[in-house]
Amino acid sequence: MKVPVEADIEGYDLIGDVHGCYDMLVRLLLKMGYQCENGVYAHPCRKVIFLGDILDRGRGIFDTVRLVRAMVDSGNAWLVLGNHEVNAVLFAANAFLGGKLRARPIRPLLQTLKQFRDHQEEWRDTIEWLRGMPLALEFPEFRAVHACWDQNMIARLNSLNPSSNLADDAFLLSVLFREGEAHRILDRLLKGVNLRLPDGYSIRGGDGVERSRFRAIFWEAHPTTYGDLLFVPDRVAPELRDLAFPEQERSLLTYYSKHEKPLFVGHYWRRGAFSLFAPNIVCLDYSAVRGGRLVAYRTERGVAGLEVGRMVSVGASSELSAL
Repeated sequence: MKVPVEADIEGYDLIGDVHGCYDMLVRLLLKMGYQCENGVYAHPCRKVIFLGDILDRGRGIFDTVRLVRAMVDSGNAWLVLGNHEVNAVLFAANAFLGGKLRARPIRPLLQTLKQFRDHQEEWRDTIEWLRGMPLALEFPEFRAVHACWDQNMIARLNSLNPSSNLADDAFLLSVLFREGEAHRILDRLLKGVNLRLPDGYSIRGGDGVERSRFRAIFWEAHPTTYGDLLFVPDRVAPELRDLAFPEQERSLLTYYSKHEKPLFVGHYWRRGAFSLFAPNIVCLDYSAVRGGRLVAYRTERGVAGLEVGRMVSVGASSELSAL
């Protein structure tokens, strides 16, 4: 979805994965000069862009959803969908159809469903609201998506579903069935590039789980080995890093050129000192719900390029993961 110039906005504050950390979100907004009036956090000349995954895991999901929705509905924020919002919509769609379609994993949703247990009408309304939120946003000076900007997938999304959201029933059902282009598009935009490891190899992610697939970076122009594609935090056998990446699998990759607009993503559970993925790509997910930091990047109109110094954050609170 392309967003025209918003003349009254001097800059945007892009916020990474909140995951129900309501207290941290309030503290971050206050730190950036937002004030709450009539239940809505607002700034006189700035607007927030949430990069998805406001749901699940944390202890303040219900209040987080209300806060974010109030900001979006009043024109003080944008929200791009993350994989957790899409999973919630698909879970609700599957339940509406009697659970007869492919089952969705609900464990990440447990805290969300628990906190909305006594607010069923509001939960149904929230699902309908989420269906109207965009999957990606393109502003004149930058782009925002939850995990990966793949221009070919974006083009196909705009062709298949010009609204670029989940409001269309046929598009939603295609995703629910995990069939056709719709599922592949969402998988790429909301989860990134996920590839299978060679036989006999596994990878231990930052969450400690062993997997046979890995998240590949999408800002390497000419990768030749698996090491060229691995995220730094992932732990693998040293010999895998030097193993040649198969030519026949290069069609599965995508590349975001350093000449493209600045890109903001979440999703990747970063930790440690702030840094950029690439000169024009920054991830703002710093594992807030797992004892990390809730991070925002503050843009200014007319300022080109990305700078680590424009990232601000607040530390962990008592609202850590309940799972």
